[in-house]
Amino acid sequence: MNSNTFRRAALAAVAAPVALFAAVPAQAAPATPATGGEGRASAVVLRTGLDVSLLNKSVHVPLKVTLNEVQAPASAEKTALTVNLDGVAGGRPVSVLRADVATANATVDKNKAEGYTNLAKARVHVPGLPLLSLIEVEKVTSKALCEVGKEPVAESNVLGHVKVLGKKVTLSAGGPTRVAVPGVGEVSLDLSSTETTSRTAAATALRLKVSVNPLDLNVAEVEGDITLAEATCETPKAPKTPEKPEQPGGSDGGSTDGGSTGGDTGGDAPDVKPQTGSDAGKAPTTANLAETGGSSTTPYLAGGAALLLAIGAGATVVARRRGSQG
Repeated sequence: MNSNTFRRAALAAVAAPVALFAAVPAQAAPATPATGGEGRASAVVLRTGLDVSLLNKSVHVPLKVTLNEVQAPASAEKTALTVNLDGVAGGRPVSVLRADVATANATVDKNKAEGYTNLAKARVHVPGLPLLSLIEVEKVTSKALCEVGKEPVAESNVLGHVKVLGKKVTLSAGGPTRVAVPGVGEVSLDLSSTETTSRTAAATALRLKVSVNPLDLNVAEVEGDITLAEATCETPKAPKTPEKPEQPGGSDGGSTDGGSTGGDTGGDAPDVKPQTGSDAGKAPTTANLAETGGSSTTPYLAGGAALLLAIGAGATVVARRRGSQG
């Protein structure tokens, strides 16, 4: 055996345990926190639920329409709404609402949900009263705001004058306002209705209860409800806080499986300590190695050393034979 062969064998024996140390297990990526549920918001400028009776009262035509009703996220703006009702006004369209401004907006993100309506210089008509407005308003707004971590808020405002069946009225928050016109009918108004819960809010600027008998355009009676400027919201759910992974060894810092590491000491990462014979718990199978400062690679190092000794002994025998032959 020459010197090159001896060196290659020695290098191979030393490299074996080094390759074992390079195989380090990969750490798992942290879990992504779960996000909360989405909120809701809606807004509508006008909603009608009316029943129109024709003169013979044997025919009832429902008038259920909405203007600018939106669900978040959306917006709408339309200043005129007309409907066609069979048997009314000779088949011509009936104008229910005309306004200078009629907008509805609804928005939602992870922090809040909001509904908002704005109605300005608006006139509402019902079938049978083409020239006389059921109600006229200068300006009405409604807003519903639901923010994460805050109490929901509902607001409604009626600004400027209000006319019902041609009469100027003063609205009261203490109860409904009733307006009666002989030969025409009666309208009852509720002002600025708001409602909130722990996660929701709703606001309505005006709610009208209508009962009129115009006796015109083949219409005998109109009864039902009309809602002006409505907004609602529901608070988004807050993101869930991710649970902290349970550390091995419990909270007392002791090892539950007698392994080579101690328990969590309260920091971000547990302290790594050598296993000693005084640790509580079941003794590991490699306790004799831990007590002497050895590790799981000791058998491989011992094997490499034995191989080197065998190679050295072989080289010595060969050298002696060559000397005797010489």
